[in-house]
Amino acid sequence: MSITEVINELDRNRKVFHEMLYGLPPDFVSWKSNPKGWCTLEIVCHLIDEEVKDFRARVIHALEYPEKPLVPIDPPGWAITNKYLEQDFEASVKKWHHERQKSIEWLKELSNPNWESAVEHPDLGYLTARSFLYNWLAHDYHHIRQINNLRYSYHKENSGDPLTYAGKW
Repeated sequence: MSITEVINELDRNRKVFHEMLYGLPPDFVSWKSNPKGWCTLEIVCHLIDEEVKDFRARVIHALEYPEKPLVPIDPPGWAITNKYLEQDFEASVKKWHHERQKSIEWLKELSNPNWESAVEHPDLGYLTARSFLYNWLAHDYHHIRQINNLRYSYHKENSGDPLTYAGKW
């Protein structure tokens, strides 16, 4: 997959998330299929933090400051420190959409970046800007799957039907 294709897919996923997240029932956004899992509100808040503090920031870091150490991040801890469960769902969806649009615009405006520029990750060794970009897209897919799993579980629980005719989930 080329860099352009990855950027276009990140933009396409902006639309996918839009369709998946707008107009959801209010009781669904805080519903969990299991107590240890995340609800949709927590996922959206996580996506905001990942967009701004992780993937976009790390691509910038790898491209512009590869000689400097990465700033440590704590994605699991952000759920608590940023009070994900206290956030407004619709405002959070809009904020994520806005931040993704900023990311896409920035990526498309880059002029001849060195995608092989690498920065040392404390656990994974040297990672290139290309690798951060490709993992950004994979992260989208992970959370699209996670939201779909929540939607299916919610539907199954609230339909009162075993949903066996639909096929194996």
